[in-house]
Amino acid sequence: MLHFIQKFSQASSKMLKYPFMVGLGASRRTEILSLKTCLQQNFSPLFLRPLPFSSFLVCMNKTQYYHTSPCSFKKKQPVLPARPPKTIMYLPDSPKPALYVSLAGLIPFFAPPLIMLMTKTYIPMLAFTQMAYGASFLSFLGGIRWGFALPEGSPAKLDFLNIAGSTAPVVFSWLAFLISERLSEAIVTVIIGLGIALHNELFLLPHYPNWFKALRIVITLVAFLSFVITLLLKDTYTEKGPKRLGQVE
Repeated sequence: MLHFIQKFSQASSKMLKYPFMVGLGASRRTEILSLKTCLQQNFSPLFLRPLPFSSFLVCMNKTQYYHTSPCSFKKKQPVLPARPPKTIMYLPDSPKPALYVSLAGLIPFFAPPLIMLMTKTYIPMLAFTQMAYGASFLSFLGGIRWGFALPEGSPAKLDFLNIAGSTAPVVFSWLAFLISERLSEAIVTVIIGLGIALHNELFLLPHYPNWFKALRIVITLVAFLSFVITLLLKDTYTEKGPKRLGQVE
């Protein structure tokens, strides 16, 4: 009996040392591990039991699909929606004729303070022409609103809000001419009218295209800056020349 046990132990060690090939497409290392595991589970050192083929395949499948990849516990960052670009970024999308004509229309705004800076004198006549151009521009903005609301299918309807919004710049223009004898107050009136018109077009009546809103922002800022420079030059340089054409000092 002891002799039989020794022979069986030698045979088992040889089987573990020289495993045979089982299956197709599996790697040698997987087969060796599977064979060792199955032999350890299904063979006894005292009783030699044949390994069922189905049990061996199950053992092979379990070993073949086992993996030890590390788990990832990182929280997924929420995907934030993309922010829409600012209104001023739509300026390059403006149609070329509208862009060039609007930029050329800025000349009467910054030309008077530029001339006064070059001559180092405050010229009331140039300040009056600047104010008159700003008041005329306010009336033009009111006409744009009317023209935008007139076509059928326009997003701007002919309601009280649109009509009142288009009339407000005209009222400020009329008031500026009414008090034009006090030139500084007239310029301030035009500045207020430009600010109210821009606020209405950007927030209260947001139906204009984005490129037009960007263009309006640029024009309003340039006009506002030019008027502020004119008011500062009045207190800095000496006054020279009549206030209006045809007047004598």
